[in-house]
Amino acid sequence: MSGLVAVPYVSTPGGRLRSAARLALCAAVSWYLCLWWGTSTAPVPAALPAVLILREDVYAWPRLGWERLAGVVVGVVLSTVLLHWVTDPAWSFPLVLLCGCAGMYLLGRPGSPNQQVLITALMVYATAVPGYPLARLEETLVGIAVVVLLGPLLWPPDPYRSATAGLDGYRTAVGELLAGITGALERGATAHEALGAAAAGALPERARLWLRPQACRDAFDRASGGRAPLRRRTGRPPEGLDGRLVLAARTALTLQYFTEELYERTRPGGSARPAAPAADGPHDPALQAFAPLVRVTADALDAALRGSDFAEPLDRARALDLAHRKAHPSRHDAVLRAGLHLTHEALADHLRLGGAPVPAPPDRPPPPPA
Repeated sequence: MSGLVAVPYVSTPGGRLRSAARLALCAAVSWYLCLWWGTSTAPVPAALPAVLILREDVYAWPRLGWERLAGVVVGVVLSTVLLHWVTDPAWSFPLVLLCGCAGMYLLGRPGSPNQQVLITALMVYATAVPGYPLARLEETLVGIAVVVLLGPLLWPPDPYRSATAGLDGYRTAVGELLAGITGALERGATAHEALGAAAAGALPERARLWLRPQACRDAFDRASGGRAPLRRRTGRPPEGLDGRLVLAARTALTLQYFTEELYERTRPGGSARPAAPAADGPHDPALQAFAPLVRVTADALDAALRGSDFAEPLDRARALDLAHRKAHPSRHDAVLRAGLHLTHEALADHLRLGGAPVPAPPDRPPPPPA
């Protein structure tokens, strides 16, 4: 999903103020450069790139600039040529509209058409002023050049700090989610509404939660690869940050699998859930026994994402997993338990790559000493 998600990892008042100041300065510089050049008395197209291109993701600015410039060039050429050969408005307007729509999708990316083609074509068609097409090209080029060249110089973001802050935010959010699931399980497996709300949550928030680690990892990889137009070097990235980002991205998949299955298992009327007792009836002991397993797994993951030692909670989580399997052999909980088991495997791999000895799973003896 690299390159598909461009979101700010941490939104602070200071960050929003810097973004607004960067936008205002780039728009003002573009405006007054065009006034000095004499392209027009109101060079609005020069200020538009600052509004439409400047985003939190500094790596997207060059690509968005080229896309906008290509859309303006194609829109100007398209409308100018059609107006030259087709002068009757009854035919020229439908042709401009049709060709502009076609160019918008041909120059766009999947799910993101280049709307600038159609917008520019219609603006040139509607503005019957000599020299307007050339002036729009010039002003757009000035605005894009200012954004791409000047924008990164104005309070450039620190990608390592953004990735670290995003990882901390994800760790906190996942900890709260798993704590809510643990509390619901301890209250009893018949509390379907509470458990389902803790496991699933609001769909938009849940989707953003699981996407956060990969977005942070993409920012780190692009910064380490030197593909940023300009970045502020504040020293080496924090030790172990790369491995913790990989762990977060990997466990986001396994925990999403677990929470989705748990939600379906406890949803009233859900086909994945075994027959439940009455609302006031006895608790389901097998499902309720997941509570300590979820809590210890959450502790191990939290310690691993903080960079602390997590070998002991990982060992306890594996022991609890094995104990649950032995205590409830007739239950069909393998699918539900798989998400946690895969999380334990990811934690073990992270421990191994970190150079520490990996604790052996409790269902097989430890290796003999060398």
